[in-house]
Amino acid sequence: MANQIDESPGTSKKGVLQRFLDFIEYAGNKLPDPAALFFLLLLFVWGLSAILAQFETGELDPRTGEVLRVQSQITGTEFAAFLAGMVNTFVTFAPLGIVLVAILGVGLAENSGYIDVGLKKVLSITPNSLLTPMLILVAIVSHTAADAGYVLVIPLGAVIFYAAGRHPLAGIAAAFAGVSGGFSANFVPSGIDPLLMGFTLEAARIYDDTIQLNPLNNYFFTSISSILIVGLGWYITDKIVEPRLTGVKVDADEEDLPKMETVSPKQSKAFWIATGSMLASIALLVIWALPESSALRGPDPVDPERMSLVSFSAPLMQMIVPLIFILFALPGIVYGYISGTFKTAKDVIQSMSTAMGTMAYYMVMAFFCALFIDAFASSNIGILVALKGAGFLQGLEETYGLRPQVIIVGIILLTAFVNLLVGSASAKWALIAPIFVPMLMELGISPDLTQAAYRVGDSVSNIITPLLPYFPLVVVYCQRYVKSTGIGTLVSMMLPYFFIFLVAWSAFLIIYWSIGIPLGFQSSFEYIR
Repeated sequence: MANQIDESPGTSKKGVLQRFLDFIEYAGNKLPDPAALFFLLLLFVWGLSAILAQFETGELDPRTGEVLRVQSQITGTEFAAFLAGMVNTFVTFAPLGIVLVAILGVGLAENSGYIDVGLKKVLSITPNSLLTPMLILVAIVSHTAADAGYVLVIPLGAVIFYAAGRHPLAGIAAAFAGVSGGFSANFVPSGIDPLLMGFTLEAARIYDDTIQLNPLNNYFFTSISSILIVGLGWYITDKIVEPRLTGVKVDADEEDLPKMETVSPKQSKAFWIATGSMLASIALLVIWALPESSALRGPDPVDPERMSLVSFSAPLMQMIVPLIFILFALPGIVYGYISGTFKTAKDVIQSMSTAMGTMAYYMVMAFFCALFIDAFASSNIGILVALKGAGFLQGLEETYGLRPQVIIVGIILLTAFVNLLVGSASAKWALIAPIFVPMLMELGISPDLTQAAYRVGDSVSNIITPLLPYFPLVVVYCQRYVKSTGIGTLVSMMLPYFFIFLVAWSAFLIIYWSIGIPLGFQSSFEYIR
């Protein structure tokens, strides 16, 4: 792809950046499909377990206090147990049900048109002086609706900037930075929160099978991060990116340029009624939760005599995913019927079916991922890697004074690099989490903090990798206004966001950690067994 769009047709030599992008694209395309990759890893774990089972590990199992041994997964007994438990391994895979329930509600709100109209209304009433921060904020919020940001907010950013007399590519850059570079910054809970937590939980149980995690274990951090990303994106767009575009001429014909579709009175009425239904639902939930005797409360782990809303046993914390489903599905249904998108119950069910259809590939990947993680844990290779890796890091700490903060920054940098080769957030975390979550638990670093570090690294490099599934689409958006735009043009435009987001967001996490602000509900920075 990079070779098909040449930024300098008259030159035969490529710059360092273009050669780097070519390498990333070549290496990424050589990797197997994520689902196939997990199947190959399953086979690898089987073979490795048979080899390592012949040797002493020299480690004590922290779960039992006994000598740790690797269990071969290809003995008759183990293979029979694998086949007998295959269905249960898949259906009890923590991220599976969490994601599917959440996506039913979010997909319904998106397919009804409720989310699209909401985004358009916010952007249409924004004054020019606040156009950049509002666009980035809307781009961040669009994460709640899966891919709405890529297909709606980014092209709308160009339309709105151009209508305001500003360069349309600056609007695309700002929206792209919010949608993709700030992917893990959001103050609205969405399906990505329980999705990543599910993989984190599966990985953490390799080390501690009694551990519990809250689906919103990073919520406070991602909420405050949204302010950081909006501020940084505002500065980068207005002070760095847009000034560099002053000499770039918009060469598309005026009549060929996309226009922002207006919201009809009927759609507007439907939107406000639907939003009212959602706010009413939230109000009812608050009224239900406030009394000390509320059924939504559970015993506080510190003071069992006190009933808390945020304890692990509190029904409110256990219903986070169903609440995401309800609070998106209700306004989606109301909007759909009033606007005319839905006419019968069959339309509602079809909308949910469409949303579930988009998850078909995810379920295939989750099947092989569940089997791989189960084998990784059952063989004891996962805990062995955690112990050996933690011992190595502890040695570095003793010898060179390596601090936990350096380890967390290392996780961010590693994730940012892997993200250049594996675009899927879920596939990447499913691959990395079983290694690093238990390893850092052994060092006393909580799964909540490890996941937060991953989310930073996973976000910042999205905007410079040609392997992001939507990257070519963003190039096409740019070409609507500047026909010569190519991959190199887009990457060079997004590099300031990448470097500043990477440094500032990493530093922010370390400062956040040092201050001790909770990462989210029922979260911690330290792991104490």
